[in-house]
Amino acid sequence: MAYPKVSIVIPSYKVDHFEACLRSAIGQSYPNIEVTVSDNCPTEGIREICARYPQVIYQRNTATRSDNVLQAMYAAKGDFIKPLFDDDVLHPFCVERMVAAFQGRDDVTMVFSASQVIDISNQRIETRRPYEASGTIAGRDLQRSMTLGMCNYVGEYTTIMFRRTTLWKIAPHDLFKVGSHDCTRGLADVATYYNLTAGASAFYIDEELSYFRRDPALQSNSNINANPNFGYCFSDYLDLLLAAHETGVITTEELLATEPRAQAVSIQLSGVFDQIVRSYERLQAYVQPLKG
Repeated sequence: MAYPKVSIVIPSYKVDHFEACLRSAIGQSYPNIEVTVSDNCPTEGIREICARYPQVIYQRNTATRSDNVLQAMYAAKGDFIKPLFDDDVLHPFCVERMVAAFQGRDDVTMVFSASQVIDISNQRIETRRPYEASGTIAGRDLQRSMTLGMCNYVGEYTTIMFRRTTLWKIAPHDLFKVGSHDCTRGLADVATYYNLTAGASAFYIDEELSYFRRDPALQSNSNINANPNFGYCFSDYLDLLLAAHETGVITTEELLATEPRAQAVSIQLSGVFDQIVRSYERLQAYVQPLKG
């Protein structure tokens, strides 16, 4: 039996939990993987850890944040690409289960699963199970549910696997864009999921196959104190409403029905994040002519 190759790509910056992350990639039950580390750490810590694991493909990278993620993914050689962030952990059967979900489903371009949030001691603190059963979801429906719900039901990059052929149909500078809006500084992951499943389907596995680490002391995109662009993680939801209508994914009636919620978000967060003010103003200017 031929096993398609899976590239586990780890864009890395933080050392603290990196070895646990790396070992979870190496320890997969699936027999045909390559593990690539794209190291942007300011110290030699990640390089020294990788040196202890000769099977790891190590590359030093001067690119930061989203650029490091892009370079890591587009450099992958496998049939499937499995992103893994440097402090997260994979279940030993994660790759095996995800590859199996692609088999016989040619319309499926991305697979994701239930996940668990863990703390710095690997204790479980939150289960994330967006659906009640495994199954296929049309890409358009996935985009609609996340846009109208203003929520990322998929989770972080660590929860997904996708076809390399699908990625290469999307130019790197377009992966984080939806319509005219660029989500690079905020919901880059959400934009990625929209683009990977456009005109195709996703498959959800109702098993906890990945573990997202929440460590308030570390630099992370999910850490408000470490991420200067954290406000975009909220304001992008307002801009995605506009972009979804612009691209015909949601109707005018659906867009107008989101007004009360968009206003509530603006009232709640505009004093915290300047980005919210600008996004709400753009949304209001776009919506006004539609009310006639």
